[in-house]
Amino acid sequence: MRTPITTLRPGAPFVLAVILIITGSSALAADAKAGKAVYMKACRSCHGTAGAPNAATAKMLKVEMRDLKVAVSSLSDPDIRKIIVDGKGKMVATKGVAGADLDNVIAYMHTLK
Repeated sequence: MRTPITTLRPGAPFVLAVILIITGSSALAADAKAGKAVYMKACRSCHGTAGAPNAATAKMLKVEMRDLKVAVSSLSDPDIRKIIVDGKGKMVATKGVAGADLDNVIAYMHTLK
């Protein structure tokens, strides 16, 4: 006789909890809508409203900025997190974006199209 799908084996909740911890449960709870507000405040001046670089800022900094819509698709969340926190190239670390705000802004960046 087959076990119904709705029946969990003993220890299954523990295994699920371990998987959530390993995969980064905070990313699962990230709120893209809240992330948009953080992005608009902390990122938009350089990266534009929809992720396209601000041409005037790029010219002033004498740098070629990647379109975030393209960049995000080729980076892992830990890579994006590192760039936001530590900076990269001429991009300085983004002060004040940490914790849930950081998770949320990454979630929002994944919605850019």
